[in-house]
Amino acid sequence: MLTILGFAMIATFLVLIMMKKMSPIAALVLIPALFCVFVGKGAHLGDYVIDGVTSLAPTAAMLMFAIVYFGVMIDVGLFDPIVRGILRFCKADPMRIVVGTAVLAAIVSLDGDGSTTFMITVSAMYPLYKRLKMSLVVMTGVAAMANGVMNTLPWGGPTARAATALKLDASDIFVPMIPALAVGLLFVLGLSYVLGVRERRRLGVLTLEQVLEEDKATETVLVGAGGSGEGTVSLRKTGPGGAGSGADAPEPADGPAEDDGFQGLDPNRPTLRPRLYWFNALLTVALLTAMIMELLPIPVLFLLGAALALSVNFPNIPDQKARLAAHADNVLNVSGMVFAAAVFTGVLQGTGMVDHMATWMVDVIPAGMGPHMALVTGVLSLPLTYFMSNDGFYFGVLPVLAEAGAAHGVSPLEMARASLVGQPLHMSSPLVPAVYVLVGMAKVEFGDHTRFVVKWAALTCLAILAAGMLFGIV
Repeated sequence: MLTILGFAMIATFLVLIMMKKMSPIAALVLIPALFCVFVGKGAHLGDYVIDGVTSLAPTAAMLMFAIVYFGVMIDVGLFDPIVRGILRFCKADPMRIVVGTAVLAAIVSLDGDGSTTFMITVSAMYPLYKRLKMSLVVMTGVAAMANGVMNTLPWGGPTARAATALKLDASDIFVPMIPALAVGLLFVLGLSYVLGVRERRRLGVLTLEQVLEEDKATETVLVGAGGSGEGTVSLRKTGPGGAGSGADAPEPADGPAEDDGFQGLDPNRPTLRPRLYWFNALLTVALLTAMIMELLPIPVLFLLGAALALSVNFPNIPDQKARLAAHADNVLNVSGMVFAAAVFTGVLQGTGMVDHMATWMVDVIPAGMGPHMALVTGVLSLPLTYFMSNDGFYFGVLPVLAEAGAAHGVSPLEMARASLVGQPLHMSSPLVPAVYVLVGMAKVEFGDHTRFVVKWAALTCLAILAAGMLFGIV
């Protein structure tokens, strides 16, 4: 019964948000609360929620201060050279822009943190997509898939969890998987090319000069950064025919007026700190290095980094308050989403739904598939890492699957490598806090992102699995 209710709860949540009948925050809170009552454990709802909030509180803290830190870095101009470099490469060609999105997301993903990747990628690419009226779900989908492949780095999380759960060395899991993951990354780049060509056919190719001439035909007004939610100065088109997000990602009808225009990094914004550029660059490198080396917990590192960045770049208290206010919308939206997700995960785990769902999935595997448990694990990693957290899958399900595989001679290393296959799809799971940073900064509805990305992310996962089997890794 708990198995059925667990799948029903997840299906209800996905259907409601994809049909835009409820906002993600409301659905993450109300649906699990309702199912908790159905299970007959409504009296324990408070305990489940507190347990969920406690487990996700470090993640929420990390996201809050990471948004402040990278928002300040965007304000002071640290990433402006990246934007200029991408502009020179893309040349207002939609195909190049989509491929550039994948490359940028993959490179930034080397820090091992999805939220950081999405903040930098969206900040750099969003102005181009808006200016050329490209589909924003293409940007979010490509960024999520590229980050999903790179998320398998040993310091990214899944590999470390698999190693811990099966008592293996992370390098023994990851290094042999590099060829298959390289195939997955090439698949994402190839898919980006195809999607970019589709956008090029829809929009045509313009030069930057043509785009700027079109912009001059409309009145351009500088608006405050607080309304943009990205901590940057925005440009608002006030003439007719404001840029939309493309056919794949319609903007909400009740969205703010400035969403109809494009936003960019104003080269003359007052928050720029060119004299402190190398200080900010070295601070960011030091922060990411400390994060990779795990010198301190990630929330503590971002808390210290945000405080230092604010103090050095904006020594006056009113300026610091202004920067915090400029990023308050993003901080509130993301942290609120994380704590709402805590209700969902708390009920799933507290009521025992996750355990029953995992046991059922293992039990339905035919006995004849025993010698092929690595393949089975790779296939199961797609839905299971999408419908549950990485912790739930790697610490709850993978050991059970590995035990079943060991009975048929399948090594734990093969099982661990196969378990990484589903990460490109996992990064768009409604239980991943970073995805709300992605869709929130890109101003894309989560349901639109989900409808677009699931099929492509699943194909990416299958490409990695096929390569792993071809190379004898899985």
